[in-house]
Amino acid sequence: MFWTILDEIVKLNWSKEMAARCELTGKGKQFGHNVSFSLRRTKRVFKPNLQKKTFLVDGQKVTMTLSTQAIRTLKKKGILAPAK
Repeated sequence: MFWTILDEIVKLNWSKEMAARCELTGKGKQFGHNVSFSLRRTKRVFKPNLQKKTFLVDGQKVTMTLSTQAIRTLKKKGILAPAK
């Protein structure tokens, strides 16, 4: 009984979270270790820096979840102008 309630709570929280993947580049989370001074390794997750960005594409507003690296590249190339 306790585990079924816990599973429902986890499902509700997952639906509210932002996707851990860039919609343009596909950059997602990576796994690794925290390494202490004594060289003990514990598991950890490296998450990408994702931002919601709204762009004008053919006169239409499009909201995407992008990594900051993708946003910088789009600004540099001048492909998409941010919506105001």
